[in-house]
Amino acid sequence: MNDGQGLFLIITTVLAGAALGVFFFGGLWWTVRRGAVSSKPAHWFVGSLIVRTALVLTGFYLAGAGQPLRLGACMLGFLLARVVVLRVTRLKGCEQVPATCGPPPCA
Repeated sequence: MNDGQGLFLIITTVLAGAALGVFFFGGLWWTVRRGAVSSKPAHWFVGSLIVRTALVLTGFYLAGAGQPLRLGACMLGFLLARVVVLRVTRLKGCEQVPATCGPPPCA
């Protein structure tokens, strides 16, 4: 494999990790919002955890292909997606409930 193909493979692996991260952390945010108003929140949380974890582990297995560099690239994309989802969801939370903005209160 030449350098151009290797770079393309790493970039696509980072993007795959980012897609997995958006699914995982976006799904977590969605689950918390749905579970908070549900009559059976445990069903939402347990079901979501199982589905999100299974899909992300399968994605890492396929994207990583047992190669440490590709697994690291996938993890980098996953963690970058976490930062993006945190920023996007924090902004949405501030618009709906202004008291949730800013630093957490002291315990």
